[in-house]
Amino acid sequence: MQYKADTPEDYINQVPEERKGALKKLRETININLPKGFEEGIQYGMIGYYVPHSVYPGGYHCKPSEPLPFMSFASQKNSINLYHSGIYANPDIHDWFVNEYPKYCKHKLDMGKSCIRFKKIDEIPFDLIGDLCTKITVKEWIKIYETNIKKK
Repeated sequence: MQYKADTPEDYINQVPEERKGALKKLRETININLPKGFEEGIQYGMIGYYVPHSVYPGGYHCKPSEPLPFMSFASQKNSINLYHSGIYANPDIHDWFVNEYPKYCKHKLDMGKSCIRFKKIDEIPFDLIGDLCTKITVKEWIKIYETNIKKK
């Protein structure tokens, strides 16, 4: 679902009541574990974490006026989705996540290239997501982005 929000708090306040707790906990998990340098805000209609222009002035190659996205999450119709660009851009992180997931969840991993869908909101693996957040620093993300994505 698309929400018209200007802040993460505003976004969470608009979602259905039964999802607010999970989104607040997801946001807290990310904010506690994400390396310093990423900024939080609303990006592409979701709560996003990105490299600010003050650190990476070129911004996102598809739209340079936007800061370089890294990860985000959203409340969709049938799930809460987590988007993590490092899973898409770094095979080692992808493989680590896929191998770790069954240790935290009994249900099959529902994942696209960078999107992880959680249909059972009460089974979101917050500890695993926290570990995922620690895997890439801002400096490492910029290097991965410039090497693997920007050149395509």
